[in-house]
Amino acid sequence: MTHYKANFAPKIALYEPDIPQNTAAIIRTCACLGAQLEIIEPCGFLLSDKRFKRVVMDYMETKNINFYQSDEEFFEAKSNDRVILITTKAKKIYTNFKFNIRDTLLFGKESAGVPKKVHDLLRQKIKIPMVDKKRSLNLSTSVAIILGESIRQLNI
Repeated sequence: MTHYKANFAPKIALYEPDIPQNTAAIIRTCACLGAQLEIIEPCGFLLSDKRFKRVVMDYMETKNINFYQSDEEFFEAKSNDRVILITTKAKKIYTNFKFNIRDTLLFGKESAGVPKKVHDLLRQKIKIPMVDKKRSLNLSTSVAIILGESIRQLNI
């Protein structure tokens, strides 16, 4: 794999993540691809959880992770950015979406997605197409797919 120095940080946001291994894998992905991670609390686990620590290893770079105490705090901080919801309920496919440098890519919690109020708030929604009768991909896999496409489009 080619190594590069990220000249900007794409932003991945997790809405109340509840599986420690997924969040740890996403932290590793963000660290390796130069992305900023934003976590909207509460998390469904503690950062001291041994399942989390086993996967995150030494990739827990807190300077690349922002925590928000609530979705209200998160959206207030994002008033000048475009927040794109990645959801199985979207109509637009991620490869047909034009990413930009100020995007924050929002992923819902593994067990429930995001609440209706967040769906209603956001105009931009995209999905990863899947074969019929499948519910969803693993969250960390979805983050890697969408982040990879964003990086590709922005020529990072």
